[in-house]
Amino acid sequence: MLHLSYFSGLKSIRKSLLILVLISAAAIAEPSSRSGAGAILYPGGATFRVWAPNAEEVNVAGEFNYWNSSANPLYSEAGGWWSADVNGAEEGNEYRYVINGELWKSDPRAFDVVSSVGNSIITDNQYDWDEFSPPAWNDMVIYEMHLGTYYDAPGGDPGTYYSAAMKLDHLVTLGINAVQLMPVCEFPGSYSLGYNPVNLFAPESAYGSPEQLKFFIDQCHKRGIAVLIDLVYNHLGPTDLGESLWQFDGYSASEDTGGIYFYENDNRFTPWGDTRPNYSTGEVRSFIRDNVMYWLNEYNMDGIRMDGTAYIRERGIMQPEIPEGWTLMQWINNEIDAAHSEKISIAEDMRDNEWITKTTGEGGAGFDSQWDAGFHHKIKGVVTQSDDPNRNMYDVRDAITNLYNGTDTQRVIYSESHDEAGASSGKSRLPSAIHWDNPESYWAKKRSTLAAGIVMTSPGIPMLFMGQELLETGAWHDDTPLDWSRKSTFSGINMLYKHLIALRRNLGGNTLGLKAGNVNVFHVNNSAKVIAYHRWWNGGPGDDVIILANFSGAGFTNYSIGMPREGRWRVRFNSDWEGYDPEFGSWNSYDTYAYSGSKHGLDYHADVGIGPYSMVVLSQGTGPNMNGDTIVDNLDFGMFSEQWTGSCDLWHSCEGADFNMSGSVDIEDLQIFVSSWLE
Repeated sequence: MLHLSYFSGLKSIRKSLLILVLISAAAIAEPSSRSGAGAILYPGGATFRVWAPNAEEVNVAGEFNYWNSSANPLYSEAGGWWSADVNGAEEGNEYRYVINGELWKSDPRAFDVVSSVGNSIITDNQYDWDEFSPPAWNDMVIYEMHLGTYYDAPGGDPGTYYSAAMKLDHLVTLGINAVQLMPVCEFPGSYSLGYNPVNLFAPESAYGSPEQLKFFIDQCHKRGIAVLIDLVYNHLGPTDLGESLWQFDGYSASEDTGGIYFYENDNRFTPWGDTRPNYSTGEVRSFIRDNVMYWLNEYNMDGIRMDGTAYIRERGIMQPEIPEGWTLMQWINNEIDAAHSEKISIAEDMRDNEWITKTTGEGGAGFDSQWDAGFHHKIKGVVTQSDDPNRNMYDVRDAITNLYNGTDTQRVIYSESHDEAGASSGKSRLPSAIHWDNPESYWAKKRSTLAAGIVMTSPGIPMLFMGQELLETGAWHDDTPLDWSRKSTFSGINMLYKHLIALRRNLGGNTLGLKAGNVNVFHVNNSAKVIAYHRWWNGGPGDDVIILANFSGAGFTNYSIGMPREGRWRVRFNSDWEGYDPEFGSWNSYDTYAYSGSKHGLDYHADVGIGPYSMVVLSQGTGPNMNGDTIVDNLDFGMFSEQWTGSCDLWHSCEGADFNMSGSVDIEDLQIFVSSWLE
């Protein structure tokens, strides 16, 4: 049995590895030119190459031969492949294959198409890329983006690769260093989430041309933003497949089955249609493997997210396994590791299965990371609960500490995603899930940002869903652009997300521990609904981070918690700060001092002030960079001036402005600030 989370011993692992060797070796043994299938330009013409093992004859017709269905026959090769050089074919020409004189099919490996039901288009796929290195995975903050709605317009036509590129500076300001594009492979119509792909090698034509998608990626890279692509292989279509892959060469076992690219037994059934690709056929396996490498190589993508991997490795929940689906994923991940070890491979498996992110050498699927659905469901359940007494702090603890194979970067964590915010899933944005009648209420703002705080301070790769930082409400639709006016209306909430991201990435140089995998949830108070945890790398000032989160409507003036080190601890973030929202700021949070005396299993203790439904982040060390970004500027001065002549005690927070730790904010602190500003 190959479902590796249920392996009972070495015998099953050996069986898995044997299948991997046999099937993958067969695929790898194919001619190296196999990846050259499709329409490949050469000076003065193009080579056309296609797999059609049941065809009796194959021709190519297009603008280069006035759509003559017999002028350019392809010649049979071994293994069911057909190819021919066609002089006069040039970039931009439309074409189709004509099979057995009657089937006019789009090229399965077309690099561009007119539409999901239109002709294939010859393109050279050339682009002058700049050098770019993606961020380290423990520094990565992902922004899930739907290209068709990431633009600034009142609606109408979908957004484009260009219009999305024009909004990228917003992400730079926010601190995002990776975007995960929802699927952009050609899909039916102009509006879609993208999870119904038809042409796997062609970018969605409603958004623009291949060149324009490359421009978008290049613009991301110029801004230090990595680009990940969401790929769908658990099913295809199911609509519009008849123009291309469905019964491609005329063969099918029955009228209702798909022929050479699809399973024709019970493995064909999926929740989205009877169109699961046939992972047991070497040519189909190579088709999928080549597609992954195509996006990483030709489009300079920095990683992938593979959709619905549970439906690649098994028919469905608690249904028979598909062993060749597992070995296909292993092969793909081995290929990525060999060619691009810096590029991340993420699975959406959603089954809390550690074998997904174990190495293939251990018998795992070999993904680098996977979406942690359990994290989302636990945190969402706690913040959407309407009554404080019913919030379960042990669920919060478990969400924070659940690491696959003990490794922080093996999970992607989030409080919103396209699935959890989308109308197509019957769900809504988190503020609306918290308070449907008034998603801009105090409670919705407080608890949705508290959930985001848990995301950004827990071990894992944090992810936002686009618009989350604008306090978007209601259900997300794939035909409705973001409401960018909310960036002004909720500028404080946007700033809150910016500060959280800066903390997570240690941009201020005082929260290094948030980039490490270490976590100790040392205090869980299920009665008061308070939880505290410690994050660290090696420990020490600027490294140790203490997070105190209050999931109740009652604030605390001096909540006593354990601390790992003695001395002054500075408030680096307080989600109750009135600068984030006029309704916030009901409770002071202050720099505090940790004294000797064990508490909660730590050697020191301190009192911390925290507001209702709030998070406070503390660390040690000093510095004028007060708002957590990378520069000392006017915003820092504004925060500093608010604390001028302030006394740092239990009742008045210095917000980190007492740089020399004298107990007050005075002229010496101003001198330190000005010196840093000038530098």
